[in-house]
Amino acid sequence: MSITDEEARARSARPVRTARPRTVLMCRPEHFAVVYRINPWMNPGLPTDTSLAVRQWERLHGIYRDLGYDVHLIDPLEGLPDMVYAANGGFVIGNVAYGARFAYPERRPEGPAYMDWFRANGFEVVVPEAVNEGEGDFLLVGETILAGTGFRSSDASHDELARVFGREVLTLRLTDPSFYHLDTALAVLDPTPGHEHIAYLPSAFDERSRELLRERFPDAIVVTEPDGAVLGLNAFSDGRNVVIASRAEGFADQLRDHGYTPIGVDLSELLLGGGGVKCCTLELRR
Repeated sequence: MSITDEEARARSARPVRTARPRTVLMCRPEHFAVVYRINPWMNPGLPTDTSLAVRQWERLHGIYRDLGYDVHLIDPLEGLPDMVYAANGGFVIGNVAYGARFAYPERRPEGPAYMDWFRANGFEVVVPEAVNEGEGDFLLVGETILAGTGFRSSDASHDELARVFGREVLTLRLTDPSFYHLDTALAVLDPTPGHEHIAYLPSAFDERSRELLRERFPDAIVVTEPDGAVLGLNAFSDGRNVVIASRAEGFADQLRDHGYTPIGVDLSELLLGGGGVKCCTLELRR
């Protein structure tokens, strides 16, 4: 099929993106179920299908393997149905793993379980004093850590994070309970210093945070409400390939326009627990 001159010019103007394979930690959802309610997505009255959740997760796992990622697995523990959301288990830069201290008692045993995995795999573990939910609220962009607060991770955890890693921490306040973690409202598309690029949903943040994002990332992709509503921003990127919710079609078009290759995946069953692609993915930056 031929393309118009205008389409050809648009394609040639797109940035050239470079994929850098990632190392990630995941947890198979063998015990996934919605048995309590700690976010607006969860409804214990609705049935969940654990076998379907496993099949959908296996599709995500397979995509990562096909992209050449180094995928590590932590054993799921019975009685911890949300352990599949590995991103919440900590935050890692270099050989240091800052552990999680969960806000809700239902998830608190996950913190020690993930810290045990980090220790067993050679990481220096920092046991947190402040309440935080790991990479759910902490995202590395260039040399700066973007840190969410408002629902799960405390402001005090941002100070602790700065001390642990010796980096600038930029606080962003979430105001919509449906976007209770930073990684539900903001995606890091390219963390490379000098090439930092993100996408975000403005309505999930307070005005001061929106101002900070506009100042720091003037070329950011601003995502629409419908794509945000399916957790389209709960995505994972290697700098070129971006794995997103398959229903976030508008976001996929925006990514293509910016030179990325979107890869859609259906995690509808895990969405019943309030999580998507990024929630299932903890990056191990070594």
